[in-house]
Formats: sequence, C-alpha cells, structure tokens
Amino acid sequence: MPSRRMTRMDMITPGMIMLTAMRMIMAIITMIMTILITMITITMLTVITMTTIITMITPVVTIMFMTNIAATTTTTVIITITTTPMLISTNEPDPAALGGGMADGEAAALYRLMTWLSPAFPVGAFSYSSGIEWAVEAGDITDAASLRDWLAAMLADGSGFCDGVFLSQAHQAASANDAAALREIAELAAAFVPSRERQLETTTQGQAFITTARAAWDAAGLDALVAACDGPIVYPVAVGLVSAAHSLPLAPALHAFFHAVVSNWISAGARLVPLGQTDSQRVLAALEPVVAATARRAARASLDDLGSATFRADLASLRHETQYTRLFRS
Repeated sequence: MPSRRMTRMDMITPGMIMLTAMRMIMAIITMIMTILITMITITMLTVITMTTIITMITPVVTIMFMTNIAATTTTTVIITITTTPMLISTNEPDPAALGGGMADGEAAALYRLMTWLSPAFPVGAFSYSSGIEWAVEAGDITDAASLRDWLAAMLADGSGFCDGVFLSQAHQAASANDAAALREIAELAAAFVPSRERQLETTTQGQAFITTARAAWDAAGLDALVAACDGPIVYPVAVGLVSAAHSLPLAPALHAFFHAVVSNWISAGARLVPLGQTDSQRVLAALEPVVAATARRAARASLDDLGSATFRADLASLRHETQYTRLFRS
C-alpha cells in the first residue's frame, strides 16, 4: 500500500492547541486590566481637579454672598460656607475635658477651702493635741487601733460634732446677715469648751484664722460679721463665718473642717505613740465614713442638739494642764 505524505496539519498536536488558547486568554485579560486601570486613573484625576476648583472658588463665592447680604439687608448676618477637601485631625485637648466640668465658682470654693484648712495655713494647730497627749501617757492610746477608736468617739460624740454644729449655725447666721443670732452662737461656742487649755486652743486658732483670711482673702461684709460676734471667736465659728462671707457652700466647708481637725489629731497621735506614716494614713482612711456621717448630722442639727458623751476626753484636756512633761499646749 503506498505511503501517504505527511502534511502541516498532521504536525499540530493537542498540546499546541491548548497553549495557543491560553495565550489568547492571557492577552484578553491583560487588555481588560489595562482598560480598568485607565478608567480608575481618569476618575481620580477628575475628583482631584474638581476638589481643587471648589477650594479655589469657595472664598470668592463666600465673599460675593456676604457682600450681597450686607447690601440688601439692615441686619448683619454672617454665613460661613466651608468646604473641607480632607479631614484634618488635631492633638489639642478638649477645653471642657481640661476643666473637668467644674464651674468657676466651684473651683474657687475648692481652692480656698483647701488653702484655709491645710496644715500650711498659719493657725498653729500643730502645737495642740486636744488632750491626746495625756491619753497617750495614761495608756488609753497605745497604737493605731486605739487612736482610731479614741478619735472616732471624739468626732462623732464629742467636741468634733459640737464644733461642726457651731460651724453650721454660724454659717447660716452669717449667710442671713443675722447679727443677733451670730453673737449668740459665738458666745455659746466660747462657753462650751470644757477646759482652759482647750479654750486657748480654739480661740487662738479662731483669731489666727480670721486675721490671715482678712489679710489675704478679704471679702465684703467680713468685718461686719466679725464685729457682730462681739467677743472671742472660736475656730469653728471663724471657719463658718468666713466661708459664708465668701459664699462658699456649707457642706464642703464642713467636710474640709473635719478633715483638717482629724488630720491634726492624727498628727499629734503619730508623734506621741509614735506611729509611722502608713499607719497614720490607715487611721485617716478608717475615719472617712465617720467624718461624712458627722458632717451630715452637724448640717441638720440645731443648737438644741448640742451635747457630748466623751467624758474621758474632757478629763484628758483638764489633766493635761498639770501634766509634768508636755510637747503640746493642750
């Protein structure tokens, strides 16, 4: 049988056909991607161009619009049209966050109370122990726990509560400009002190408080309030009338006063027992609810609610007068 001559078609294999098809598909995909990239580029250029044009014409439009308003109306109206091509962020803090939501009056009240009732205010409180020195020598106070119990009783049922009532009543009388009531409160408060040394302690601090407040923090009407007392002014009455003269609220004044008194008692106890700084802070922290409760009672109380049940503390202030060795004046 004669052999057939091999043609070019006989040389094409299935593999060659598949390779050619793949090349055609790749060429089509490349063409489509090129078209998409070109369209995206044109769109971006259009957006940038429009943004630039708007940014350039906005001041002109604003000026023309404001000029038209000024020419056609008698009331000046300013309308600002702002076009922001991009979001601008800033690291500057919010002024409201810096203020903490505290009004100017509240900030001033806090600043003055922290100043007047801090250990740095020159009333000489560091030289008085309110009888704690004798209680330590007698063995009534020997550690942080016994000091805490002694001070809690003095604060809630003794001189602390009574002083709070006098401060509250003086504040209310001074706020109402009731000179007669203020004189009665001042006289009763001076007579309510149980011993000569405690009398020296509270009147000396009261006078020093008023003198310094008048010199550095004078207020309208303060001189008239002091004159209305017509006699020695004890420490809580002094704090009450000065706070009222500066229009400071009663509640924070009471809390600040009790914090100052308790802190001074603890300072005296820490030097006498002695106690470390950490133990002293533990005592102050433990007395926080007692301070809050006593302040609430004193704010609601009247002069008829005055009374003390801390006879041992009163005896301590009396016996301190004849104590042989003493670091404190009371």
